[in-house]
Amino acid sequence: MSSRRVWREMLSSAASNAGERARLPQRSSARWVCRATTDERHCCGADGAFKALGQRRTTKAVRSTHAHDSLRAMTKMTSVCVYCGSGEGRDERFAAAADALGAALAAAGLTLVYGGGSIGLMGRVARATLNGGGHVIGVIPQFLHDREVMLREVSELVITEDMHERKRIMFDRSDAFVALPGGIGTLEELVEIMTWAQLGRHDKPIVVANIANFWDPLTELIEHMTVAGFIRPGWDVNFDVVDGVDHVVPTLNDRHAALAMSPQDKAPSAVRF
Repeated sequence: MSSRRVWREMLSSAASNAGERARLPQRSSARWVCRATTDERHCCGADGAFKALGQRRTTKAVRSTHAHDSLRAMTKMTSVCVYCGSGEGRDERFAAAADALGAALAAAGLTLVYGGGSIGLMGRVARATLNGGGHVIGVIPQFLHDREVMLREVSELVITEDMHERKRIMFDRSDAFVALPGGIGTLEELVEIMTWAQLGRHDKPIVVANIANFWDPLTELIEHMTVAGFIRPGWDVNFDVVDGVDHVVPTLNDRHAALAMSPQDKAPSAVRF
């Protein structure tokens, strides 16, 4: 079975623990910078004044609150997290794909959630979304913020204490995930979100944009793990692979709509990628 014909079973049950999305105050013209602290959230408006948003609830409490109805509340997809490289790579098709994806997200009215960087594919997808009139949430740890690699023009900039908090906030504020080409960090983020889905911690759509066959080695590795018996029946890795950026948003919409169906309405057949 080739890597381009990877079979995965469709998710059959609603996953809990999607997490409670932190909502920042909205202003018509202000750009908000949110600093995630241990006990409180403080947001800084364009005037530089910090305002307390109140105590944050613990992860355990959030999970308990949304244990049974997270999927049903997901009536409309509003935000997409994009994992991608801080470099542009050697193939010009990678940069073109980042530009096209940002434009597509903006055109679809979808908020971009990403790592907050200003360089590489990260910067390109964010700028393309902004140029298209879209909303962009950048999530960046303090140590990278201090190096001034963040994109200051984003609609909201969330500054976290560390990488772990960064990934958790990106997860909480996203309804779906897309992976463009990237390096070790992109691979780690993608595999982690796949793992969380495999373990039933979420059922948000995951789309791998296989630009210029970049992700072929990963799909081959997953197939190899399956053949070798390390990915067993019932523990499938669920994701979609698309060859072009123009298929990303339609695929996300289709998968989101399928997940929003009640279990008895879902077709039990496997899905071919």
